[in-house]
Amino acid sequence: MQRADIALAVDIGGTKLAVGRVDAEGRVLDRSVAPTPARGSAEDLWGRLAELVDAARRGDEVVVGVGCGGPMRPGGTAVSPLNIPAWRDFPLRARLAELTGLPVHVDNDAKALALGEGWRGAARGARDYIAMVVSTGVGGGIVLDGRLLDGAAGNAGHVGHVIVEPDGRPCGCGARGCLEAEASGTGIRAATGADPAEAGEEVRRRTGTLVGRAVASVVSLLDLRLAVVAGSVALGYGETFFAAAQAELEARARLSFARGARIVPAGLGDAGPLVGAAAVGWRGEGRDLGVA
Repeated sequence: MQRADIALAVDIGGTKLAVGRVDAEGRVLDRSVAPTPARGSAEDLWGRLAELVDAARRGDEVVVGVGCGGPMRPGGTAVSPLNIPAWRDFPLRARLAELTGLPVHVDNDAKALALGEGWRGAARGARDYIAMVVSTGVGGGIVLDGRLLDGAAGNAGHVGHVIVEPDGRPCGCGARGCLEAEASGTGIRAATGADPAEAGEEVRRRTGTLVGRAVASVVSLLDLRLAVVAGSVALGYGETFFAAAQAELEARARLSFARGARIVPAGLGDAGPLVGAAAVGWRGEGRDLGVA
């Protein structure tokens, strides 16, 4: 393995932190995972992440790729994940560069997933698709004409804040009825008072239905036919979730070009966040991933 073939991949979510080494073929060579501290200061959280990064390094990495919840400023110079209240305008990219001495590239974790799924997953070969994470929160990344959409500040793809239930539950963003407020693990826990993993069939179907409703708006708006969905809620709810999502998509997306759109499980499984984070690093370094 040549030195130029290893990326240090960092995934930062509301529930867990993960760091691993990923090669240029998208193989996760090793990984370490720890819970995201539920309490404490910005420096407490940073200290835990820094410990994971230091423990994961072998000295042969040439780039750091990061997927982190948003919103964030362009390039991840400052991040403010809705599900991590301790970090508001936290200078993540600079801190990681100082820690590692390597070039660091940061993007939204769902955009990272979109890169990873287009590179090595269920969207490989597709030029138009949305990739979604339905987990503690709900995020998305959109690829059109083979290019990942960034938006003015790098925050394109926040499908979690599409309104699916007008006057529904309050969302952390300040609105009501967002997909994230209704269908994320956090939203499900708030609505049911129970662990989302223990939800019954009705909750699982409703969650899938709401995701399908949001996807129907996206495919009609952007003229795409594929949604790749990952995350502990979506994958944990399995066939019940995906059948309900597909049924709602078919019922709502009625324009001729939107008919036939599909919602499928992500192809990378639990490796997706780290493969996606590595893809952020490789993209930043100008590597050809099949998604620009």
